[in-house]
Amino acid sequence: MNDKNDEYGINDNSYIAAGKLPGITQLVNEFYQNMDEFSESKKIRDMHSADLSNSRTKLTYFLSGWLGGPKLYAEHFGGINIPQAHKHLTVGVEESEAWLLCMQKAVDNQPYESAFKVYLMKQLRVPAERIRMVSGS
Repeated sequence: MNDKNDEYGINDNSYIAAGKLPGITQLVNEFYQNMDEFSESKKIRDMHSADLSNSRTKLTYFLSGWLGGPKLYAEHFGGINIPQAHKHLTVGVEESEAWLLCMQKAVDNQPYESAFKVYLMKQLRVPAERIRMVSGS
Protein backbone atom coordinates (compact mmCIF):
# COMPACT_ATOMS: atom_id res chain seq x y z
CA MET A 1 0.00 0.00 0.00
CA ASN A 2 1.24 3.49 -0.84
CA ASP A 3 2.19 5.76 2.02
CA LYS A 4 1.35 9.47 1.95
CA ASN A 5 4.57 10.36 0.14
CA ASP A 6 3.62 8.12 -2.79
CA GLU A 7 0.20 9.61 -3.50
CA TYR A 8 -0.41 10.58 -7.10
CA GLY A 9 -1.06 14.26 -7.68
CA ILE A 10 1.20 15.31 -4.79
CA ASN A 11 4.44 17.10 -5.69
CA ASP A 12 6.16 15.18 -8.51
CA ASN A 13 4.77 11.73 -7.64
CA SER A 14 2.70 11.47 -10.84
CA TYR A 15 5.65 12.63 -12.96
CA ILE A 16 7.80 9.92 -11.38
CA ALA A 17 5.04 7.30 -11.77
CA ALA A 18 4.85 8.17 -15.48
CA GLY A 19 8.56 7.48 -15.90
CA LYS A 20 9.60 11.15 -15.94
CA LEU A 21 10.31 12.68 -19.36
CA PRO A 22 11.32 9.42 -21.12
CA GLY A 23 8.13 7.70 -19.92
CA ILE A 24 5.92 10.62 -20.90
CA THR A 25 7.61 10.80 -24.31
CA GLN A 26 6.88 7.10 -24.86
CA LEU A 27 3.25 7.61 -23.82
CA VAL A 28 2.83 10.54 -26.20
CA ASN A 29 4.48 8.67 -29.08
CA GLU A 30 2.11 5.73 -28.61
CA PHE A 31 -0.85 8.11 -28.26
CA TYR A 32 -0.14 9.75 -31.62
CA GLN A 33 0.59 6.37 -33.22
CA ASN A 34 -2.87 5.28 -32.08
CA MET A 35 -4.36 8.47 -33.49
CA ASP A 36 -2.83 7.59 -36.87
CA GLU A 37 -4.04 3.99 -36.75
CA PHE A 38 -7.51 3.96 -35.14
CA SER A 39 -10.45 4.60 -37.45
CA GLU A 40 -12.34 6.11 -34.49
CA SER A 41 -9.79 8.92 -34.30
CA LYS A 42 -9.81 10.04 -37.95
CA LYS A 43 -11.70 13.27 -37.15
CA ILE A 44 -9.29 14.30 -34.39
CA ARG A 45 -6.26 13.25 -36.44
CA ASP A 46 -7.49 15.49 -39.25
CA MET A 47 -7.46 18.43 -36.79
CA HIS A 48 -3.66 18.10 -36.62
CA SER A 49 -1.01 18.89 -39.20
CA ALA A 50 0.44 16.04 -41.27
CA ASP A 51 3.72 16.30 -39.34
CA LEU A 52 3.01 15.57 -35.68
CA SER A 53 6.47 16.58 -34.40
CA ASN A 54 5.27 19.87 -32.93
CA SER A 55 2.16 18.27 -31.43
CA ARG A 56 4.26 15.51 -29.87
CA THR A 57 6.64 18.02 -28.30
CA LYS A 58 3.87 20.25 -27.00
CA LEU A 59 1.89 17.38 -25.44
CA THR A 60 5.02 15.87 -23.90
CA TYR A 61 6.07 19.21 -22.44
CA PHE A 62 2.56 19.95 -21.22
CA LEU A 63 2.19 16.56 -19.52
CA SER A 64 5.58 16.98 -17.85
CA GLY A 65 4.39 20.05 -15.95
CA TRP A 66 0.81 18.85 -15.55
CA LEU A 67 2.05 15.71 -13.82
CA GLY A 68 4.21 17.70 -11.40
CA GLY A 69 7.52 17.61 -13.25
CA PRO A 70 9.46 20.36 -15.01
CA LYS A 71 7.21 23.05 -16.52
CA LEU A 72 8.68 22.53 -19.99
CA TYR A 73 5.66 23.81 -21.92
CA ALA A 74 5.73 27.16 -20.11
CA GLU A 75 9.51 27.39 -20.50
CA HIS A 76 9.36 26.84 -24.27
CA PHE A 77 5.94 28.14 -25.32
CA GLY A 78 4.58 30.27 -22.47
CA GLY A 79 1.40 29.68 -20.54
CA ILE A 80 -1.56 27.74 -21.87
CA ASN A 81 -5.23 27.40 -21.10
CA ILE A 82 -6.03 23.99 -22.59
CA PRO A 83 -9.76 24.53 -23.22
CA GLN A 84 -9.21 27.97 -24.78
CA ALA A 85 -6.35 26.68 -26.94
CA HIS A 86 -8.76 24.16 -28.48
CA LYS A 87 -11.85 26.39 -28.61
CA HIS A 88 -11.57 26.89 -32.39
CA LEU A 89 -11.98 23.15 -32.98
CA THR A 90 -15.21 21.21 -33.25
CA VAL A 91 -14.97 18.72 -30.40
CA GLY A 92 -18.09 16.82 -29.47
CA VAL A 93 -18.55 13.66 -27.43
CA GLU A 94 -17.38 11.48 -30.34
CA GLU A 95 -14.11 13.41 -30.74
CA SER A 96 -13.49 13.60 -27.02
CA GLU A 97 -14.06 9.87 -26.60
CA ALA A 98 -11.79 9.12 -29.59
CA TRP A 99 -9.01 11.18 -27.96
CA LEU A 100 -9.51 9.33 -24.69
CA LEU A 101 -9.51 5.96 -26.50
CA CYS A 102 -6.15 6.74 -28.11
CA MET A 103 -4.78 7.80 -24.74
CA GLN A 104 -6.29 4.82 -22.88
CA LYS A 105 -4.68 2.36 -25.31
CA ALA A 106 -1.34 4.18 -24.97
CA VAL A 107 -1.60 4.20 -21.16
CA ASP A 108 -2.47 0.47 -21.19
CA ASN A 109 0.84 -0.24 -22.95
CA GLN A 110 2.99 1.63 -20.45
CA PRO A 111 4.79 -0.10 -17.58
CA TYR A 112 2.89 2.03 -15.05
CA GLU A 113 1.38 0.67 -11.87
CA SER A 114 -2.27 -0.29 -12.41
CA ALA A 115 -3.45 2.28 -9.86
CA PHE A 116 -1.57 5.04 -11.69
CA LYS A 117 -3.13 4.05 -15.02
CA VAL A 118 -6.60 4.42 -13.50
CA TYR A 119 -5.66 7.70 -11.82
CA LEU A 120 -4.12 9.14 -14.99
CA MET A 121 -7.12 8.36 -17.18
CA LYS A 122 -9.48 9.82 -14.59
CA GLN A 123 -7.40 13.01 -14.54
CA LEU A 124 -7.20 13.21 -18.36
CA ARG A 125 -11.00 13.10 -18.62
CA VAL A 126 -11.14 16.52 -16.96
CA PRO A 127 -9.37 18.56 -19.67
CA ALA A 128 -11.00 16.41 -22.37
CA GLU A 129 -14.43 17.36 -20.99
CA ARG A 130 -13.49 21.02 -20.63
CA ILE A 131 -12.30 21.15 -24.23
CA ARG A 132 -15.57 19.62 -25.39
CA MET A 133 -17.56 22.13 -23.35
CA VAL A 134 -15.88 25.21 -24.88
CA SER A 135 -15.32 23.96 -28.41
CA GLY A 136 -17.08 25.15 -31.50
CA SER A 137 -19.26 22.04 -31.61
